[in-house]
Amino acid sequence: MQTIGERLEEARKKKGISIREAAEATKIRGDYLQKFESNQFDIGLTEIYIRGFLRNYANYLKLSGERIINDYAALGRGDVRPRQPNREVYGRMDISVATAGESSDRPAPPDTTAPQAEPARAQPRYPRGSGPKLPGGPDPATVFKYVKWGGMAAIALLALLMIKALFTGNSSPPSRTPAPGVANSVQLARAAALTYKLIATDPVQVRVVTRVSSGADSFADGEEIFNGTLMKGQSTTVPLNGTQTLYASAGQNLTLVWNGKTIPLGFSGAGSVPLDIPASAR
Repeated sequence: MQTIGERLEEARKKKGISIREAAEATKIRGDYLQKFESNQFDIGLTEIYIRGFLRNYANYLKLSGERIINDYAALGRGDVRPRQPNREVYGRMDISVATAGESSDRPAPPDTTAPQAEPARAQPRYPRGSGPKLPGGPDPATVFKYVKWGGMAAIALLALLMIKALFTGNSSPPSRTPAPGVANSVQLARAAALTYKLIATDPVQVRVVTRVSSGADSFADGEEIFNGTLMKGQSTTVPLNGTQTLYASAGQNLTLVWNGKTIPLGFSGAGSVPLDIPASAR
């Protein structure tokens, strides 16, 4: 005659079910199921739990739960021994399958004269990553969001200040007297139309005035021909009315085109250069 464990193991293997799968389906720990199949019933639980687990496991394997319990009771293990409830959660046990005919399997009513131990309360389970919110500091995600917004605002403000400084930093006209080392005057040959074009490669402030000689090595400003700021890509055509002086806040950002030819100014940064027509070309 087969033992309880042999019948459980044989039924499980016929269905092709592993211990792990059976434990997940019945919500009974796998080591308990292995001990049941090895006829080891001392698993540290009260009899009511052992009998309930055996019945559930037998029903899951399509065996007679009533017969398994009767065979288990025949082993002399039918008496329910009072035991302090264990606080460890062993799994959910469905005892709704019990019928009125199984009343003999239930434990005797406890003695009301003896103090009853308070039943253990199962600890609440929470999904991984969740649980009761404990008081703490601010949410890191919220802090990161505000820091990100603050950084973007600071970058935008810095860019605005740089643009403002670019257009207003050189608001005062450049020096009207050539500094030491200023490039020699640009010699312009006479053309059919006495005009030239100034093209800005980057923002630059430009001022053009007529030049009145006041000595061999000095000059004084005369009539103002042009005064303004040219943005990148902008150009202006200036009439060449005699000898002139061109002032620029950044000589490297300005190109002079005369008679279809590009003529370098010969200086960078703030400075000036005379514009002359040789006497032979006048």
